Amino acid sequence: MSLSAVILAGGKSSRMGEDKALLPYREFSTLAEYQYMKLKDIFNNVYLSSKNNKFPFQSNIITDEFSSYSPLGAIISSLEYIKDDIFILSVDMPLIDKEIINKLVINYKEHKNSYDIFIAKSYNGLEPTVAIYTQKSLKLAYLQYRMNDYKLLNLIKKSKYKAIYFKEDKKFININFKEDYKKLLNLK
Repeated sequence: MSLSAVILAGGKSSRMGEDKALLPYREFSTLAEYQYMKLKDIFNNVYLSSKNNKFPFQSNIITDEFSSYSPLGAIISSLEYIKDDIFILSVDMPLIDKEIINKLVINYKEHKNSYDIFIAKSYNGLEPTVAIYTQKSLKLAYLQYRMNDYKLLNLIKKSKYKAIYFKEDKKFININFKEDYKKLLNLK
């Protein structure tokens, strides 16, 4: 697939109390490696976005040099680095599967000239870190960042976006706290 994938793995993980990206998951040494290997089966080019290379496995890194620890800065850095449209996935959403990704990509391919962002919509609402951001979204993202507004939902609402609906609720689980991680480990 010509579209590149970027895993957002550079957050502070303050609610978790330790770096989420480096937590072990399944047979992998880290959640980041699990996500990276999963996406390598789907995309030709997969990157990890982080402030530094903290990962204990071989991977492509996009250094997020923005001062904030927001996904917005990481997306801007990624769009600039890749110079093409990108699929974004947060490292702390390991249940997002190929079926969800393919549905987003199909919508992107069918309508890529009509929208700036293609975003998953779950039972929780819009999922800004399960989305495809086009180069058309970069200018507005920069403007929003310069205004110190780091909320991805604000960027999305100001953009021309297409929401792709999903009924699967458990697949959009996001790991923010130690309890979330424990529940994830107990899922079959």
